[in-house]
Amino acid sequence: MVSTVEVLGLTAGFLIAASLVPQILRVWKLRDAQDISLTFNLLNLGGTVLWLYYGMLQGLLAIVVWNGVNTGLMMALLGMKLKYGMGRGSPVVLRPPS
Repeated sequence: MVSTVEVLGLTAGFLIAASLVPQILRVWKLRDAQDISLTFNLLNLGGTVLWLYYGMLQGLLAIVVWNGVNTGLMMALLGMKLKYGMGRGSPVVLRPPS
């Protein structure tokens, strides 16, 4: 049986993950991620991955499940930032150093 504390953790994780969905949908719809901070995205992704690892080490279901979901969502947002981040509809062009 799942404890009240576990339900609290699962609910909190769901709300945090759900908060990313409208942003991802907006970027997808507009094909524009210019207003998304790359620094925010990288720091958030790094923190989420560390929380995921922590949850795995501690065996904490709510931490593992929702930080796994958040890692996927943040990676999707990062991918869209790199693709659509230079301005309205223009992709980021990555060139090797000369």
